[in-house]
Amino acid sequence: MPAVQPPCKVLVSGATGYIAAWVVQNLLERGYSVRGTARSVAKGEHLKKVFSPYGDKFEVVVVEDISRDGAFDEAVKDVDAIEHTASPFHMNAVDPDELIKPAVNGTVGILKSVLKDESTKVKRIVITSSGAAVTRDEPTQLTLTEADWNTQCLEVLKKFEDEGRKNEVPNIMKYRASKTLAERSAWEFVNDPDNKLRIKWDLAVLNPPFVFGPAIHEITTPSSLNTSAAIFYNYVADGAKANAAGNDFLANTGTCWIDVRDLAEAHALALEKEAAGGERIIVSGGLWKWQDFIDAANDLNPPPKLSTTLPVGIRGAGKTAKHLLIYNTAKADRILGLKYRSITETTKDTFEDYEARGW
Repeated sequence: MPAVQPPCKVLVSGATGYIAAWVVQNLLERGYSVRGTARSVAKGEHLKKVFSPYGDKFEVVVVEDISRDGAFDEAVKDVDAIEHTASPFHMNAVDPDELIKPAVNGTVGILKSVLKDESTKVKRIVITSSGAAVTRDEPTQLTLTEADWNTQCLEVLKKFEDEGRKNEVPNIMKYRASKTLAERSAWEFVNDPDNKLRIKWDLAVLNPPFVFGPAIHEITTPSSLNTSAAIFYNYVADGAKANAAGNDFLANTGTCWIDVRDLAEAHALALEKEAAGGERIIVSGGLWKWQDFIDAANDLNPPPKLSTTLPVGIRGAGKTAKHLLIYNTAKADRILGLKYRSITETTKDTFEDYEARGW
C-alpha cells in the first residue's frame, strides 16, 4: 500500500489514553489532521484544550463502548488511516473477559467498520498490541522476535477455566491473554479469504514492552496515572513504596521498555513507511531494572523537588542483574529507523512533569 503522508486525516481510537494522547500530538506536529475518539464529550474536553493551537486539525468524536457492534461505524468515515490504541490495561479484572472482550471486540470491531464502509479512503491501520502478546516466562534467557507468540498465557487461562477457577487466573496472565487474543484476531480478520477480497488497506502492528515517560492526557494525582506510569512513580519516585518492595526487588525486577514519545513516533512511522504494511514490529528501547531508573533519578541535577523522598536502593545493582528476556528489534531498526530515548532522558523529563504538577 502507498504510505500515508500529511495532511491526511488519521483516526486515533482511545485518544484520551496515555499512549494515544502522545500519538495525537505527534501526528498533529507532523501536519496530519486527527480525529480522536473518547468515551464521552466530557472526557474529550481536556484534549480539545491541549490541542487547541491546532484549530480544526483536531476533532473529538464519542465512542461510548468500543466493544459494541458497529461502535466505530461513524468514526472511521472519511479518514485516510487509523491508529487503534483503545484497549483496557489494568490489573483489577476479576473475570478475564473484563479485559479480553473489549480488547478483542474493539479491535475486530474497528476493522469491521472500515470493511463495511464501501467508500472508505483508509490505506493503513496501525494497531497497538504489546510485548505481552510476544513474551513468556521461562527460567532461561530468551531472545524473542516477531515470530514468537505468547501461547503460555492462553494455556494458563485454559487450565484455570477447565478447573472451574477462571477468576483465579493471575492478573498478569489475564492482561497478556487479552493482548494476545486481540492481536491474533486482527491478523485472522485480514487474512480471512472472504475479507481479503474486499479489503483495500493493509495492517501494521506495534508490540511495545513497558511504556514510561511524561503524560499529557488528563490526570490529577499519581493515583490517576495509567498502569505502567503508576508503577514507575511508585518504584522510582515514591521512596516509601520502593523501600517496602525491597532492594532485591528493585535490583532484579524489570525487562524491556520504551519511552511513550518514542512509541508515538513509531506509530507515525508505521503509517508513513510503506514497508511496515503487513508487518508485526517489536519496538523496544532496551533493558531496564527499577534500580537503573532510581540511579538516574538520584543523579538529576538539580535534585527534583517532590512531595516524596526518592528511593536509593543499591546503586548500580541493576547493571549487574540478570535479564531473562531480550527483544530483537532488528525489524524496527530496518523498517522504521526508530531512535530511542535513554533512561536518563526519560527519567529527567518524567520528573520535570511531576514537579510541574506539584507532586
